[in-house]
Amino acid sequence: MNTTSARPLVVESNHIHQKLNISQLVNKASHVITPYGPIDKFAARNPWAGMESEPFEKVAKKLKAMTNVDILPNQMMIKKAWEHREINEDILIKKLEQWIRKHVSHIPFDQAKAFCLAGVMDFNTKFENTSEIQAMARKLGRFQMPFDDRKTVKTYSQILEQNGISQDASRVNQSMIKWCKLFLDQSQALWSMPNREKGFFVAWKNVICFDPDYKDYLGEIGNLPDHATEALQYSLQQLNIPQKDIQEYIEAHLLALPGWAGMILWRAENISGEEELLTEYLAVRVTLESLLVKKHLPLQKDHTKKEVDFEQLVAAWFQWGKMSPSSWFRLSFSEIRARLKLAYDFNELVRKQLWLEAWEETYESQLRQKITSVQGNVTQTASVLAQFVFCIDVRSEPFRRQLENAGPFETIGTAGFFGLPIETCELGKHHAHPSLPVMFKPQYKVNETLHDEGLENYFERIRTGFAVTKTFKSMKHQLLTSMLLPEISGPYLTVQTLARSLTPKMAGSALRKIRKKWLKKPTTTLTINRETNSEELLPIGFSKEERVYYTRQALLMMGLTKHFAPLVVICGHGSISTNNPYASSLDCGACGGASSRFNARVLATLCNLPDVRNELAKDGIYIPEETMFVAAEHITSLDELHWVDVPELTTAAKEAMKIVEDVLPEVSEKANAERISKLPGVKAINYQPRREAVRLAEDWSEIRPEWGLARNASFIIGKRELTSFCHLDSRSFLQNYDWEMDPDGTILNHIISGPVTVAQWINLQYYASTVAPHYYGSGNKTTQTVTAGVGVMQGNASDLLIGLPWQSVMLSDEEAYHTPIRLLIVIQAPRSHIERLLNNNHDFHQKLKNGWIRLASIGPDREWSSWS
Repeated sequence: MNTTSARPLVVESNHIHQKLNISQLVNKASHVITPYGPIDKFAARNPWAGMESEPFEKVAKKLKAMTNVDILPNQMMIKKAWEHREINEDILIKKLEQWIRKHVSHIPFDQAKAFCLAGVMDFNTKFENTSEIQAMARKLGRFQMPFDDRKTVKTYSQILEQNGISQDASRVNQSMIKWCKLFLDQSQALWSMPNREKGFFVAWKNVICFDPDYKDYLGEIGNLPDHATEALQYSLQQLNIPQKDIQEYIEAHLLALPGWAGMILWRAENISGEEELLTEYLAVRVTLESLLVKKHLPLQKDHTKKEVDFEQLVAAWFQWGKMSPSSWFRLSFSEIRARLKLAYDFNELVRKQLWLEAWEETYESQLRQKITSVQGNVTQTASVLAQFVFCIDVRSEPFRRQLENAGPFETIGTAGFFGLPIETCELGKHHAHPSLPVMFKPQYKVNETLHDEGLENYFERIRTGFAVTKTFKSMKHQLLTSMLLPEISGPYLTVQTLARSLTPKMAGSALRKIRKKWLKKPTTTLTINRETNSEELLPIGFSKEERVYYTRQALLMMGLTKHFAPLVVICGHGSISTNNPYASSLDCGACGGASSRFNARVLATLCNLPDVRNELAKDGIYIPEETMFVAAEHITSLDELHWVDVPELTTAAKEAMKIVEDVLPEVSEKANAERISKLPGVKAINYQPRREAVRLAEDWSEIRPEWGLARNASFIIGKRELTSFCHLDSRSFLQNYDWEMDPDGTILNHIISGPVTVAQWINLQYYASTVAPHYYGSGNKTTQTVTAGVGVMQGNASDLLIGLPWQSVMLSDEEAYHTPIRLLIVIQAPRSHIERLLNNNHDFHQKLKNGWIRLASIGPDREWSSWS
């Protein structure tokens, strides 16, 4: 029997008669990709953010049909999890029974369960294909069966490749990679693409005439419209695409190279003057397809229908249901239909979905047991000497736990940009950097500055270093000077190479010290107070009201409004690694690869201002005179706390600081011992973990300086006492929250809309990079090539790689380190608070309903509830 499981485009007689709204179609189609910025501003992005209005399993099915990409864990990952007891058998069977009751009829429940259970447990499905099975399949194929007949639109290039005509089809992708590299190049190429200021389409049209690969198409290229929108519509007409299929057709083109298309989308959304860049990209791409594949049209075979493999259906019942081919004759027509439909519906995607859900529920069960079975003592905040405010980042959890065990300290979790919507510019830097999650736009600018006679000397040293670097790069790219450069730089670079290779720890440390000593950075101040500058797009500094507002909001979000310790440490976080294109991915995953130390310094400065404290006191937030705020940075690859800004301390704060500094080395050692032991190939864990951490950070051949946020699985919103006695194994984002201080749910809604959304992006980026590393990840670090100064490729002609490298998620070639499960949100609050949240926050409720996140709550009596 024939059915339509995927409908590629076929030339039809009906042309596009009416004028299309191209911009609207492109905008709607762009939901299948996600904007990706340059790799030096790496920000975690959810690759399916634009598709969350659809159920997760529906998106999985769509992507499988359109791109042959599976976004569910593969059989090897599932089997490893099963063997490691990460999936509970009872939970799996419960999920299976629920699916059967919902989808199966006209088959006895026990028979259906036995069939499905055998199918689920078959990790390497290979069916027998005997002559008897073939004969029965031919007979059953004569019946009309109620199979799924939904269609999937594909590009002509995809259709031709499926039919073995791959030469012209593959040229579309190859050409787009070449032109994208040239157009997006950030001064890496010696000669820039001409006319880039006129847009992608115009620049491409003016240059392609000189490409020998397209010498046979010069006449057609000359007839193209000059405007991208008109050219796109013209090419769609040339290919005779039915109007009802155009959006899906464009989606298929965007999904063909989601990395380059994502970079184009990012520029269209973030760079002034390039708002139509995605339309220009599509105009080039569809025009190329029109030029290259038109000679193969019309297609001789009707590709709108696909034969259902009845042999596979009969073989499935033979292998899983123990049903011989001859036994089909003893069934009624309705029973035959029911069995064939079950074998058809219970496909690989469904089986993997059941495994995934069982995996996730098993983790939830284990976390529930861990949290609800521990009854810790409430922290006596009145006797706390120091409070440390950390980012919710999962890497903070072991350091916080070791710090709390080391003395009378309290730790607090909150979003690492501390609610400050700022753009920052460090002393001596030429460009400002948004220092907040990429989903928000900065509203203020804060500069690091200095009014000192030594400032010009410092700037001169920076300019000297910049000039040397620029000259070296320029000589490397020039024909004549590139031959002279090795003679000049050879001795120095040889010594550096040997030192970096043989003694990476010593060499790296020495180079950092030399650079720091040579620069002699002076003590600086921040432009906290409002300054007038007509040349700036953003206001510099804050007004008095704004200083009070953002300080109050930060303290409310972290739940720190009373019982202040003498010393409060605001901890940003960053990472140190060497020769690592993904260095920024180890800094703040929300803020475009920026360390949050600058934000920590801004907030600490605000909290120490007398006028801010006076205004806060009017709101009932009394900060004692003895309390001082200082800024620090948690270096995640070293598990060290580096002081960023320490003002003049009070006597009580000095005493607290001394105790803190005394215990920090031991805290760092223990945190490193716990973290480093999880990295493969580490030998010196038991006796010198800190030395090993430094080596990993300084070694320029190291492909895995740290695990980053791998294995993240949950986001816990509640009091610290809920988890302070739990070993969460660096898998949980921890956000402080007290529902009793949030009667109207405003704070909880802010947490869900901000930090939780960012954590979900991080979670799904790690998930996608694990389950589809060739498509949503970035492959092997050792074979990557930095291209155009904006990203990496595998080799010299691949898609722009948009996710995390293999080494960030895999333990070995055959075993994943990251657990690919969707983020579990756990909220400590009564049911009424959760119900109000779901009623008021449509986006969050939609994500939950469609399976993009999972939700549980812990009530006042520590009872656990799961929500769906």
